[in-house]
Amino acid sequence: MKSRIDPEGTRLPIKLDATSNGEFVPRPLDNVNVAANTLAHDQASINARHSGLSRREFLVSTCGAASTLLAFNAANAAAGRSGGRYELSAEAAVDPEIAAHQLEGREFIFDVQGHYVNPTGAWLNGIPPEQRPLSWSPKTACSLAGAEGDLSYLQCLGPDEFIKDVFLDSDTDMMVLSFVPSAADAEPLTIEEADATRRIIDEMEGSHRLLLHGRVNPNQVGDLERMEELSERWGVAAWKTYTQWGPDGTGFYLSDEATGIPFIEKARALDVRVICVHKGIPFGQRSYEHSQCHDIGAVARAYPDVDFIIYHSGFVPGHVEGPYRPDGEVDGIDTLVRSLMDHGIAPNANVYAELGSTWRFLMRDPDQAAHGLGKLLRYVGEENVVWGTDSIWYGSPQDQIQAFRSFQISDALQEAHGYPAMTPALRARVFGLNATRPYGIEADEVLLRASGDAVDRRRQAYRDQVDPHFLTRGPRTRREFLNLIRYNGGSRV
Repeated sequence: MKSRIDPEGTRLPIKLDATSNGEFVPRPLDNVNVAANTLAHDQASINARHSGLSRREFLVSTCGAASTLLAFNAANAAAGRSGGRYELSAEAAVDPEIAAHQLEGREFIFDVQGHYVNPTGAWLNGIPPEQRPLSWSPKTACSLAGAEGDLSYLQCLGPDEFIKDVFLDSDTDMMVLSFVPSAADAEPLTIEEADATRRIIDEMEGSHRLLLHGRVNPNQVGDLERMEELSERWGVAAWKTYTQWGPDGTGFYLSDEATGIPFIEKARALDVRVICVHKGIPFGQRSYEHSQCHDIGAVARAYPDVDFIIYHSGFVPGHVEGPYRPDGEVDGIDTLVRSLMDHGIAPNANVYAELGSTWRFLMRDPDQAAHGLGKLLRYVGEENVVWGTDSIWYGSPQDQIQAFRSFQISDALQEAHGYPAMTPALRARVFGLNATRPYGIEADEVLLRASGDAVDRRRQAYRDQVDPHFLTRGPRTRREFLNLIRYNGGSRV
């Protein structure tokens, strides 16, 4: 069958690029990443010929993913990056059975951070008709319908494409649909629209694959009062907040008596005791300190009956992740580690580290990936690191899943810093089992309900003739990033 998407096979299945989730300025690839992509393309052509396949047929196969990751290994090794690697045999690039054994899995995958945009929402009001917001992001098949001034191409960021990217083109079983920091009249996705998508999926025989966050900015008038509606009417599974965000550009700490503490107390009173807080990926220098994790240990100790899920784990794009140092100034993931240690929060307690955008960025550099993951697993706990991908800004999360399935921390770093080896059991915990505890779900029950439901049947039929686009949908340049902020009423997504 000839693919209708990228028939010439110009796109790699594992994406190393400058795409941002809209919360940070895209950072260009370094020379090693560029060399890795070049080598991966060269190897794809060679391995496709060896396999008797077209480039596109090869790249959509599991061998194509293995070939790409092996090329990344070679480029990193040539540059002296030895802290981590994608643990694959050379034969996986051309042997489908070996590739399947090493890159396909049966884990329960529970992605606790997903996004999409309402393509017809009120956030588009006031945009001049000649402008085309987010026009860089849709794939070709969607943009064909969009003439100048026509916004129909935004369907590529809507619920149909969200379902395809997440539940057909990836191994994801369950997801939490999250929200962005914004004023109530500038939300790219409202709770009503998110609930409509949840109902679409629920109607596929009620497998309950999608949970919802309730967005709360306690430093914004009316948000604390709205928590009751979010809980009682919309049945949110957790709260999402951004401590660096504020209506006037000033953030807050969860430990602040006037904002953070009333928010936590209200969550307890409503008996929705999971608080997801954006930490790291700062929006800029203003209120930078509120993007750091200094307040997490204090509230975790004060409220042991509340689970705090730290979105992005404090990671800062551009800050080099190395081993944790107990003395001196800290930034990035180390602010989370320091806060937990200063307040006596043991591993596997009531603080969880989430990997959305963090793992996707760390995939560029196996040294930083080894330190970033290693620190979280050691200090936050092997049972408290949870899977998130920030999809659909990065397109389908399948490439993040395949890279994580095969990533290994080097023996040298394990021995030097007490990092654990990445075993299948540990990966399975991170992929989904760890998140079942704060969200109060049973993985076996979800999989039982999902097996044979309409989503599962669509997935099985689709995978007989897969046609992934291998594209991302977030901004890739500073100009695209600034345009996204402008269209979103001045806030990051």
